[in-house]
Amino acid sequence: MALLLAAVLALTGLLVARPTQAAADSADSFITRCGIRFCLDGEEYFFAGANAYDMFTFGAGSGDTETQYMDKARIDAHFARMAADGVDVARVWMFSHESWHGFEEREGEFNEQQYAACDYIIESAKAHGLRLIPVFENYWEAYGGIDTRLRWEGLSGGHPARAAFFDKNRCPGCFTSYKNSVSYALNRTNHYSGVKYKDEPAILAWELMNEPRYEGQSAAENVDGTTLRAWVDEMGAFVKSIDPNHLLGAGIEGHGTKYGFGGDSGNPFVHIQKSPYIDFTSAHPYPTEHWADLSIEETKDLVRAWLRDSHEAVGKPFFMGEFNVHNVDRALWWREIYSAFEEAGGNGSAFWWYQDRNIDGKFGVSEGAPELAVFRAHSDRMAEKSGLPGTTPSPTPTDPTTPPTPGPTDPTTPPRLPW
Repeated sequence: MALLLAAVLALTGLLVARPTQAAADSADSFITRCGIRFCLDGEEYFFAGANAYDMFTFGAGSGDTETQYMDKARIDAHFARMAADGVDVARVWMFSHESWHGFEEREGEFNEQQYAACDYIIESAKAHGLRLIPVFENYWEAYGGIDTRLRWEGLSGGHPARAAFFDKNRCPGCFTSYKNSVSYALNRTNHYSGVKYKDEPAILAWELMNEPRYEGQSAAENVDGTTLRAWVDEMGAFVKSIDPNHLLGAGIEGHGTKYGFGGDSGNPFVHIQKSPYIDFTSAHPYPTEHWADLSIEETKDLVRAWLRDSHEAVGKPFFMGEFNVHNVDRALWWREIYSAFEEAGGNGSAFWWYQDRNIDGKFGVSEGAPELAVFRAHSDRMAEKSGLPGTTPSPTPTDPTTPPTPGPTDPTTPPRLPW
Protein backbone atom coordinates (compact mmCIF):
# COMPACT_ATOMS: atom_id res chain seq x y z
CA MET A 1 0.00 0.00 0.00
CA ALA A 2 2.84 2.37 0.82
CA LEU A 3 4.46 1.68 -2.53
CA LEU A 4 1.16 2.26 -4.29
CA LEU A 5 0.65 5.58 -2.50
CA ALA A 6 4.17 6.67 -3.40
CA ALA A 7 3.55 5.82 -7.04
CA VAL A 8 0.30 7.80 -7.08
CA LEU A 9 1.98 10.82 -5.51
CA ALA A 10 4.84 10.63 -8.00
CA LEU A 11 2.41 10.50 -10.91
CA THR A 12 0.49 13.44 -9.50
CA GLY A 13 3.72 15.41 -9.34
CA LEU A 14 4.32 14.71 -13.00
CA LEU A 15 0.84 15.71 -14.06
CA VAL A 16 0.56 18.90 -12.00
CA ALA A 17 3.63 21.04 -12.47
CA ARG A 18 2.41 23.91 -10.28
CA PRO A 19 0.58 22.34 -7.32
CA THR A 20 1.10 25.44 -5.20
CA GLN A 21 -0.61 27.57 -7.83
CA ALA A 22 -3.48 25.12 -8.16
CA ALA A 23 -3.91 25.00 -4.40
CA ALA A 24 -3.74 28.77 -4.06
CA ASP A 25 -6.39 29.29 -6.70
CA SER A 26 -9.94 28.61 -5.63
CA ALA A 27 -10.52 25.96 -8.27
CA ASP A 28 -14.27 25.92 -7.73
CA SER A 29 -14.61 29.70 -7.98
CA PHE A 30 -15.40 31.66 -11.11
CA ILE A 31 -13.21 34.57 -12.14
CA THR A 32 -15.31 37.74 -11.90
CA ARG A 33 -14.93 41.43 -12.68
CA CYS A 34 -14.44 44.07 -10.02
CA GLY A 35 -14.52 47.36 -11.90
CA ILE A 36 -11.29 47.56 -13.91
CA ARG A 37 -9.88 44.39 -12.38
CA PHE A 38 -10.41 40.66 -12.66
CA CYS A 39 -11.20 39.12 -9.27
CA LEU A 40 -11.02 35.70 -7.66
CA ASP A 41 -13.03 35.26 -4.47
CA GLY A 42 -13.20 39.03 -4.09
CA GLU A 43 -9.44 39.57 -4.46
CA GLU A 44 -7.75 41.14 -7.47
CA TYR A 45 -6.55 38.54 -9.96
CA PHE A 46 -3.86 39.02 -12.60
CA PHE A 47 -2.76 36.33 -15.03
CA ALA A 48 -0.07 35.47 -17.54
CA GLY A 49 -1.23 33.28 -20.37
CA ALA A 50 -0.51 31.86 -23.78
CA ASN A 51 -2.43 30.92 -26.89
CA ALA A 52 -2.55 27.18 -27.54
CA TYR A 53 -5.17 27.42 -30.25
CA ASP A 54 -4.46 24.06 -31.90
CA MET A 55 -5.00 21.75 -28.93
CA PHE A 56 -8.36 20.75 -30.37
CA THR A 57 -6.45 19.04 -33.20
CA PHE A 58 -4.32 16.81 -30.94
CA GLY A 59 -5.17 13.32 -32.16
CA ALA A 60 -5.91 11.45 -35.34
CA GLY A 61 -9.32 13.04 -35.79
CA SER A 62 -10.77 9.63 -36.61
CA GLY A 63 -11.14 6.20 -35.05
CA ASP A 64 -12.05 5.41 -31.46
CA THR A 65 -12.93 8.56 -29.53
CA GLU A 66 -10.96 7.89 -26.36
CA THR A 67 -7.85 6.26 -27.79
CA GLN A 68 -7.43 7.55 -31.35
CA TYR A 69 -9.58 10.57 -32.19
CA MET A 70 -7.96 12.53 -29.36
CA ASP A 71 -4.38 12.21 -28.12
CA LYS A 72 -4.73 12.44 -24.35
CA ALA A 73 -1.01 12.00 -23.69
CA ARG A 74 -0.17 14.86 -26.03
CA ILE A 75 -2.80 17.12 -24.44
CA ASP A 76 -1.54 16.30 -20.93
CA ALA A 77 2.08 16.80 -21.92
CA HIS A 78 1.40 20.24 -23.39
CA PHE A 79 -0.53 21.44 -20.36
CA ALA A 80 2.27 20.16 -18.12
CA ARG A 81 4.80 22.00 -20.28
CA MET A 82 2.83 25.25 -20.11
CA ALA A 83 2.24 24.95 -16.37
CA ALA A 84 5.95 24.42 -15.73
CA ASP A 85 6.68 27.61 -17.65
CA GLY A 86 4.20 29.64 -15.62
CA VAL A 87 1.21 29.77 -17.98
CA ASP A 88 -1.91 30.43 -15.89
CA VAL A 89 -4.44 30.68 -18.72
CA ALA A 90 -4.62 29.17 -22.21
CA ARG A 91 -6.65 30.81 -24.96
CA VAL A 92 -7.95 28.03 -27.21
CA TRP A 93 -10.08 27.62 -30.33
CA MET A 94 -13.47 25.96 -29.93
CA PHE A 95 -14.45 26.19 -33.58
CA SER A 96 -13.90 24.38 -36.87
CA HIS A 97 -16.18 23.59 -39.77
CA GLU A 98 -13.72 21.27 -41.48
CA SER A 99 -14.03 17.50 -41.76
CA TRP A 100 -10.86 16.95 -39.74
CA HIS A 101 -11.49 17.73 -36.06
CA GLY A 102 -14.56 19.76 -36.97
CA PHE A 103 -16.95 20.89 -34.25
CA GLU A 104 -19.74 21.63 -36.76
CA GLU A 105 -18.93 20.51 -40.30
CA ARG A 106 -22.54 20.94 -41.46
CA GLU A 107 -25.06 23.39 -40.07
CA GLY A 108 -26.61 22.13 -36.86
CA GLU A 109 -24.68 18.83 -36.88
CA PHE A 110 -22.36 18.83 -33.89
CA ASN A 111 -19.49 16.36 -33.79
CA GLU A 112 -19.73 14.35 -30.57
CA GLN A 113 -16.17 13.07 -30.93
CA GLN A 114 -14.75 16.58 -31.25
CA TYR A 115 -16.70 17.84 -28.27
CA ALA A 116 -15.51 14.79 -26.31
CA ALA A 117 -11.96 15.90 -27.09
CA CYS A 118 -12.88 19.37 -25.86
CA ASP A 119 -14.20 17.75 -22.68
CA TYR A 120 -10.78 16.21 -22.12
CA ILE A 121 -8.96 19.48 -22.78
CA ILE A 122 -11.01 21.08 -20.01
CA GLU A 123 -10.30 18.21 -17.61
CA SER A 124 -6.58 18.22 -18.38
CA ALA A 125 -6.40 22.00 -17.91
CA LYS A 126 -7.98 21.59 -14.48
CA ALA A 127 -5.57 18.79 -13.55
CA HIS A 128 -2.63 21.04 -14.39
CA GLY A 129 -3.94 24.15 -12.64
CA LEU A 130 -4.75 26.19 -15.76
CA ARG A 131 -7.88 28.04 -16.77
CA LEU A 132 -9.14 28.42 -20.33
CA ILE A 133 -10.50 31.14 -22.60
CA PRO A 134 -12.28 29.32 -25.45
CA VAL A 135 -13.24 31.28 -28.57
CA PHE A 136 -16.60 30.49 -30.21
CA GLU A 137 -15.90 31.39 -33.86
CA ASN A 138 -13.36 32.87 -36.29
CA TYR A 139 -13.69 35.97 -38.45
CA TRP A 140 -10.85 34.69 -40.64
CA GLU A 141 -10.97 31.76 -43.04
CA ALA A 142 -8.91 29.38 -40.88
CA TYR A 143 -10.97 26.28 -40.01
CA GLY A 144 -13.89 27.60 -42.05
CA GLY A 145 -14.80 30.57 -39.90
CA ILE A 146 -17.84 32.69 -40.65
CA ASP A 147 -17.29 32.16 -44.38
CA THR A 148 -18.74 28.69 -43.85
CA ARG A 149 -21.81 30.03 -42.07
CA LEU A 150 -22.35 32.47 -44.93
CA ARG A 151 -22.07 29.63 -47.43
CA TRP A 152 -24.72 27.69 -45.52
CA GLU A 153 -27.01 30.67 -46.19
CA GLY A 154 -26.11 30.85 -49.88
CA LEU A 155 -23.85 33.91 -49.51
CA SER A 156 -20.25 34.59 -50.42
CA GLY A 157 -17.48 34.90 -47.90
CA GLY A 158 -14.02 36.36 -48.18
CA HIS A 159 -12.88 39.74 -47.01
CA PRO A 160 -14.70 42.18 -46.99
CA ALA A 161 -17.85 40.34 -48.22
CA ARG A 162 -17.97 38.36 -44.97
CA ALA A 163 -19.14 41.53 -43.21
CA ALA A 164 -22.64 40.36 -44.22
CA PHE A 165 -22.42 37.87 -41.36
CA PHE A 166 -22.98 40.69 -38.85
CA ASP A 167 -25.94 42.26 -40.68
CA LYS A 168 -29.25 40.66 -39.74
CA ASN A 169 -30.95 42.16 -42.80
CA ARG A 170 -28.50 40.43 -45.12
CA CYS A 171 -28.00 37.18 -43.23
CA PRO A 172 -30.62 36.41 -40.57
CA GLY A 173 -29.67 32.74 -40.82
CA CYS A 174 -26.12 33.59 -39.75
CA PHE A 175 -27.50 34.90 -36.45
CA THR A 176 -29.51 31.72 -35.95
CA SER A 177 -26.70 29.30 -36.77
CA TYR A 178 -24.22 31.15 -34.54
CA LYS A 179 -26.66 31.17 -31.62
CA ASN A 180 -27.43 27.48 -32.08
CA SER A 181 -23.76 26.52 -31.94
CA VAL A 182 -23.09 28.73 -28.91
CA SER A 183 -26.13 27.32 -27.12
CA TYR A 184 -24.97 23.78 -27.83
CA ALA A 185 -21.51 24.48 -26.41
CA LEU A 186 -22.72 26.31 -23.29
CA ASN A 187 -25.25 23.60 -22.48
CA ARG A 188 -22.92 20.70 -23.23
CA THR A 189 -22.29 18.33 -20.33
CA ASN A 190 -18.66 17.24 -20.03
CA HIS A 191 -18.79 13.45 -20.25
CA TYR A 192 -15.86 13.09 -17.83
CA SER A 193 -17.01 15.42 -15.05
CA GLY A 194 -20.77 15.63 -15.60
CA VAL A 195 -20.46 19.44 -15.43
CA LYS A 196 -21.99 21.65 -18.11
CA TYR A 197 -19.60 24.04 -19.80
CA LYS A 198 -21.65 26.98 -18.54
CA ASP A 199 -21.06 25.74 -14.98
CA GLU A 200 -17.32 25.00 -15.30
CA PRO A 201 -15.06 27.32 -13.23
CA ALA A 202 -11.95 26.16 -15.10
CA ILE A 203 -13.22 28.27 -17.99
CA LEU A 204 -12.12 31.81 -17.15
CA ALA A 205 -14.12 33.48 -19.92
CA TRP A 206 -15.55 33.08 -23.40
CA GLU A 207 -14.79 35.19 -26.46
CA LEU A 208 -17.52 35.77 -29.03
CA MET A 209 -15.14 35.61 -31.99
CA ASN A 210 -11.51 35.79 -32.94
CA GLU A 211 -10.89 39.31 -34.28
CA PRO A 212 -14.35 40.36 -35.54
CA ARG A 213 -14.68 43.45 -37.72
CA TYR A 214 -17.26 45.09 -39.97
CA GLU A 215 -14.89 46.57 -42.49
CA GLY A 216 -15.21 48.11 -45.92
CA GLN A 217 -18.97 48.70 -45.87
CA SER A 218 -18.88 52.48 -45.46
CA ALA A 219 -16.49 55.14 -44.20
CA ALA A 220 -18.82 55.88 -41.29
CA GLU A 221 -19.09 52.22 -40.27
CA ASN A 222 -15.33 51.83 -40.37
CA VAL A 223 -15.03 54.53 -37.72
CA ASP A 224 -18.24 54.11 -35.72
CA GLY A 225 -18.67 50.33 -35.67
CA THR A 226 -22.46 50.61 -35.38
CA THR A 227 -23.32 47.27 -36.99
CA LEU A 228 -20.68 45.26 -35.14
CA ARG A 229 -21.71 46.83 -31.84
CA ALA A 230 -25.32 45.76 -32.47
CA TRP A 231 -24.13 42.20 -33.18
CA VAL A 232 -21.97 42.14 -30.03
CA ASP A 233 -24.89 43.42 -27.95
CA GLU A 234 -27.27 40.77 -29.31
CA MET A 235 -24.86 37.87 -29.04
CA GLY A 236 -23.55 39.03 -25.69
CA ALA A 237 -27.08 39.19 -24.30
CA PHE A 238 -27.75 35.71 -25.71
CA VAL A 239 -24.64 34.22 -24.06
CA LYS A 240 -25.43 35.86 -20.74
CA SER A 241 -29.02 34.61 -20.84
CA ILE A 242 -27.68 31.05 -20.86
CA ASP A 243 -24.49 31.50 -18.88
CA PRO A 244 -24.39 34.28 -16.27
CA ASN A 245 -21.41 32.64 -14.55
CA HIS A 246 -18.63 33.43 -16.98
CA LEU A 247 -16.95 36.57 -18.17
CA LEU A 248 -17.31 37.43 -21.84
CA GLY A 249 -15.00 39.19 -24.29
CA ALA A 250 -15.50 40.30 -27.88
CA GLY A 251 -12.07 39.22 -29.17
CA ILE A 252 -11.20 42.65 -30.61
CA GLU A 253 -7.78 43.35 -32.22
CA GLY A 254 -7.49 46.97 -31.13
CA HIS A 255 -6.84 48.44 -34.58
CA GLY A 256 -7.58 52.09 -35.24
CA THR A 257 -6.03 55.21 -36.68
CA LYS A 258 -6.27 56.85 -33.26
CA TYR A 259 -3.78 54.26 -31.99
CA GLY A 260 -1.48 54.36 -35.00
CA PHE A 261 -1.96 50.60 -35.33
CA GLY A 262 -3.75 49.33 -38.40
CA GLY A 263 -6.66 51.35 -39.70
CA ASP A 264 -10.30 51.91 -38.84
CA SER A 265 -11.90 48.52 -39.43
CA GLY A 266 -15.45 48.83 -38.17
CA ASN A 267 -14.44 47.56 -34.73
CA PRO A 268 -13.50 50.61 -32.64
CA PHE A 269 -11.86 49.59 -29.38
CA VAL A 270 -13.90 51.75 -27.02
CA HIS A 271 -17.37 51.68 -28.59
CA ILE A 272 -17.55 47.94 -29.22
CA GLN A 273 -16.24 46.97 -25.81
CA LYS A 274 -18.49 49.40 -23.96
CA SER A 275 -21.26 46.88 -24.63
CA PRO A 276 -22.91 46.10 -21.29
CA TYR A 277 -22.55 42.39 -22.05
CA ILE A 278 -18.77 42.52 -22.51
CA ASP A 279 -16.74 42.18 -19.32
CA PHE A 280 -13.21 42.99 -20.49
CA THR A 281 -11.42 44.57 -23.42
CA SER A 282 -8.83 42.93 -25.65
CA ALA A 283 -6.21 43.83 -28.23
CA HIS A 284 -3.67 41.91 -30.33
CA PRO A 285 -0.42 43.81 -30.97
CA TYR A 286 1.90 42.56 -33.73
CA PRO A 287 4.26 45.56 -33.94
CA THR A 288 6.88 44.09 -36.28
CA GLU A 289 4.42 43.22 -39.05
CA HIS A 290 5.02 45.26 -42.21
CA TRP A 291 1.62 46.96 -41.94
CA ALA A 292 2.40 48.06 -38.35
CA ASP A 293 6.17 48.72 -38.35
CA LEU A 294 6.36 49.99 -34.76
CA SER A 295 9.46 50.49 -32.66
CA ILE A 296 9.70 49.16 -29.11
CA GLU A 297 8.84 52.58 -27.70
CA GLU A 298 5.89 52.99 -30.06
CA THR A 299 4.64 49.54 -29.05
CA LYS A 300 4.87 50.43 -25.38
CA ASP A 301 2.94 53.64 -26.03
CA LEU A 302 0.30 51.59 -27.88
CA VAL A 303 -0.13 49.21 -24.96
CA ARG A 304 -0.40 52.14 -22.56
CA ALA A 305 -3.03 53.79 -24.77
CA TRP A 306 -5.17 50.64 -24.83
CA LEU A 307 -4.88 50.27 -21.07
CA ARG A 308 -5.76 53.90 -20.49
CA ASP A 309 -8.85 53.64 -22.67
CA SER A 310 -9.81 50.27 -21.18
CA HIS A 311 -9.62 51.49 -17.59
CA GLU A 312 -10.75 55.09 -18.02
CA ALA A 313 -13.03 55.21 -21.09
CA VAL A 314 -14.50 51.71 -21.00
CA GLY A 315 -14.05 50.99 -17.29
CA LYS A 316 -13.09 47.33 -17.68
CA PRO A 317 -10.02 45.06 -17.34
CA PHE A 318 -7.66 44.75 -20.29
CA PHE A 319 -6.59 41.41 -21.80
CA MET A 320 -3.68 41.46 -24.23
CA GLY A 321 -5.09 38.36 -25.89
CA GLU A 322 -2.41 37.88 -28.56
CA PHE A 323 0.97 39.41 -29.27
CA ASN A 324 4.37 38.56 -30.65
CA VAL A 325 7.28 39.85 -32.74
CA HIS A 326 9.63 38.34 -35.30
CA ASN A 327 13.03 39.03 -36.88
CA VAL A 328 14.07 40.94 -33.75
CA ASP A 329 15.47 40.06 -30.32
CA ARG A 330 12.24 38.54 -29.03
CA ALA A 331 13.36 38.30 -25.41
CA LEU A 332 14.25 42.00 -25.41
CA TRP A 333 10.94 43.03 -26.98
CA TRP A 334 8.94 40.82 -24.60
CA ARG A 335 10.76 42.25 -21.59
CA GLU A 336 9.94 45.81 -22.67
CA ILE A 337 6.33 45.06 -23.63
CA TYR A 338 5.57 43.17 -20.41
CA SER A 339 7.19 45.95 -18.38
CA ALA A 340 4.99 48.63 -19.96
CA PHE A 341 1.94 46.38 -19.65
CA GLU A 342 2.50 45.73 -15.94
CA GLU A 343 3.39 49.30 -15.05
CA ALA A 344 0.18 50.53 -16.71
CA GLY A 345 -1.91 48.04 -14.72
CA GLY A 346 -2.44 45.32 -17.33
CA ASN A 347 -4.82 42.63 -16.13
CA GLY A 348 -4.10 39.56 -18.26
CA SER A 349 -1.88 38.57 -21.15
CA ALA A 350 -1.50 35.71 -23.65
CA PHE A 351 1.38 35.52 -26.11
CA TRP A 352 0.92 33.95 -29.55
CA TRP A 353 1.62 31.01 -29.35
CA TYR A 354 3.02 28.14 -27.27
CA GLN A 355 3.49 25.31 -29.74
CA ASP A 356 4.13 21.75 -28.64
CA ARG A 357 6.10 20.91 -31.80
CA ASN A 358 8.26 22.89 -34.21
CA ILE A 359 5.49 24.00 -36.55
CA ASP A 360 5.65 27.79 -36.86
CA GLY A 361 9.03 29.37 -37.48
CA LYS A 362 7.66 32.90 -37.35
CA PHE A 363 5.57 33.21 -34.18
CA GLY A 364 5.75 29.76 -32.61
CA VAL A 365 7.32 29.56 -29.16
CA SER A 366 8.69 26.18 -28.09
CA GLU A 367 9.77 24.79 -24.75
CA GLY A 368 13.21 26.09 -23.85
CA ALA A 369 12.97 29.26 -25.95
CA PRO A 370 14.89 32.16 -24.33
CA GLU A 371 11.83 34.42 -24.31
CA LEU A 372 10.11 32.00 -21.94
CA ALA A 373 12.50 33.10 -19.18
CA VAL A 374 11.10 36.61 -19.69
CA PHE A 375 7.58 35.18 -19.62
CA ARG A 376 8.21 33.29 -16.37
CA ALA A 377 9.38 36.48 -14.72
CA HIS A 378 6.23 38.21 -15.97
CA SER A 379 4.12 35.34 -14.65
CA ASP A 380 5.79 35.60 -11.23
CA ARG A 381 5.07 39.31 -11.04
CA MET A 382 1.44 38.84 -12.08
CA ALA A 383 1.05 36.09 -9.48
CA GLU A 384 2.60 38.34 -6.85
CA LYS A 385 0.07 41.05 -7.65
CA SER A 386 -2.62 38.43 -7.06
CA GLY A 387 -1.00 37.28 -3.83
CA LEU A 388 -0.19 33.89 -5.37
CA PRO A 389 3.08 31.93 -5.44
CA GLY A 390 5.31 32.15 -8.49
CA THR A 391 6.36 29.62 -11.07
CA THR A 392 8.42 26.51 -10.72
CA PRO A 393 11.74 26.37 -12.62
CA SER A 394 11.50 25.75 -16.33
CA PRO A 395 12.08 22.16 -17.41
CA THR A 396 15.20 21.24 -19.32
CA PRO A 397 14.86 22.43 -22.93
CA THR A 398 13.92 19.73 -25.37
CA ASP A 399 14.02 19.50 -29.14
CA PRO A 400 10.73 17.99 -30.26
CA THR A 401 11.40 16.03 -33.40
CA THR A 402 8.11 14.26 -33.94
CA PRO A 403 6.53 15.72 -37.08
CA PRO A 404 3.29 17.65 -36.55
CA THR A 405 0.02 15.85 -37.00
CA PRO A 406 -1.17 16.57 -40.54
CA GLY A 407 -3.97 19.08 -40.49
CA PRO A 408 -5.48 22.12 -42.11
CA THR A 409 -3.63 25.31 -42.77
CA ASP A 410 -4.23 28.42 -40.71
CA PRO A 411 -3.86 31.58 -42.82
CA THR A 412 -4.88 34.65 -40.84
CA THR A 413 -4.28 38.39 -40.82
CA PRO A 414 -1.83 39.23 -39.36
CA PRO A 415 -0.29 35.96 -40.61
CA ARG A 416 0.31 33.38 -37.93
CA LEU A 417 1.82 30.36 -39.62
CA PRO A 418 4.23 29.91 -42.53
CA TRP A 419 2.27 27.11 -44.20
